[in-house]
Amino acid sequence: MAAIGRPREFDRDAALEAAMLLFWRKGYAATSINDLCEAMGIASPSLYAAFGSKEALYLEAAEHYVQVQGPPIWDHLTQGATARAGIEKLLLAGAEILPKSRTTPSGCMAVLAAVSDEWPAPIVRAAKKVRLEMLSRLRSRLETARTEGELPTSTDVDGLSRFYLGVFEGMAVQARDGVAQPDLQGLVAAAMQAWPSKG
Repeated sequence: MAAIGRPREFDRDAALEAAMLLFWRKGYAATSINDLCEAMGIASPSLYAAFGSKEALYLEAAEHYVQVQGPPIWDHLTQGATARAGIEKLLLAGAEILPKSRTTPSGCMAVLAAVSDEWPAPIVRAAKKVRLEMLSRLRSRLETARTEGELPTSTDVDGLSRFYLGVFEGMAVQARDGVAQPDLQGLVAAAMQAWPSKG
């Protein structure tokens, strides 16, 4: 006879990682509770007990994505000797990481998520917040470049920030479509030609 007692404990961090990968690959709407339970290796009562709801689980998985997947790309922004070098390094890191790998889906969960108003409002807001934070980081780096004289004083920092965020977002979509790293690197090279000249 099976022993009766408390439900088997599970590794919450591993379960959250599995949920993140599934949501990243399938999106919110197409991912069912059964899909999540199978991927996470837990029963639905454990899922609800640990995470509350599918929506709450998605929001936590999205935050986990930002913390784990964001730095390998976005930390490059401040690592270049110049703003131009930082943005180029960021985009080249994207060209390397955004295509599908053996362990991760293609694209960027934060870019591909919640572009439809039919999704729950908290998810739409959370995804938009992440994208606005990306824009803010670009704007801050470019504003510093203008202040320090790397960019002309006439530079439209807001427009240039949106341009390079648009490049990154476009790379994420193209990576999801199967575009390979060399082609994404070509896109980066073309985008860097738009860097404002001081001459």
